[in-house]
Amino acid sequence: MVEFYKTFLFINYGLLSALIFIIFWKYTILNKIEKQYTYYIVFLFLIELCSFILPYLLESEDTSFLYHYFIAGEFLLLAGLFIRKLNLNKFFLIFSALLSMGFLFVIYGLKISFNYDLAKIVSNLIIICLVAVFLIQQIKNGKNIDRFILVDASIFFYYSVSVLIFVVLSQFVNLSTESVYLIMGVNNVLSTFLYCSILYTFLKLKKLP
Repeated sequence: MVEFYKTFLFINYGLLSALIFIIFWKYTILNKIEKQYTYYIVFLFLIELCSFILPYLLESEDTSFLYHYFIAGEFLLLAGLFIRKLNLNKFFLIFSALLSMGFLFVIYGLKISFNYDLAKIVSNLIIICLVAVFLIQQIKNGKNIDRFILVDASIFFYYSVSVLIFVVLSQFVNLSTESVYLIMGVNNVLSTFLYCSILYTFLKLKKLP
């Protein structure tokens, strides 16, 4: 199971690296909201890069802090993206930013320790709800389908299944190492599908008239 986990982990490294190059190629043809996807991709790339460099090259023993910044940053970027796509009041953008900063403040300012997987589950659920509302709007519209609809659907699928994965990990603390690698390997497979959908969408993009 370790090999299964690592295989898709390194596939994802390759896909994210490819996406970084494509972003520089396609960035100028993106509108203001679509550029939010590039910030999300760059953020994921930096997190994965740090998670590789710190333990393997710098021999850092504790990289748990990356998980905290990942939860906060991922929520801020995706919640912000879909709040904008739904044309919601700016109050919701401010609220999502406060939630992200508040999460980090509780950890590093108040130094309160808790089950961070629960925070990830709540974050995912909020993202899922925002994406679901947007997808329903797209279905109702019928015409003028957003050109990132495949990515949005993939985000919805990925985060929906991820919720189940984190629920399992948080409830069954005595899982064997093999079981944990299997579950996280499945999560990596889902990430692969998500990154492939983003890559495919970017490759198909053409300049707006």
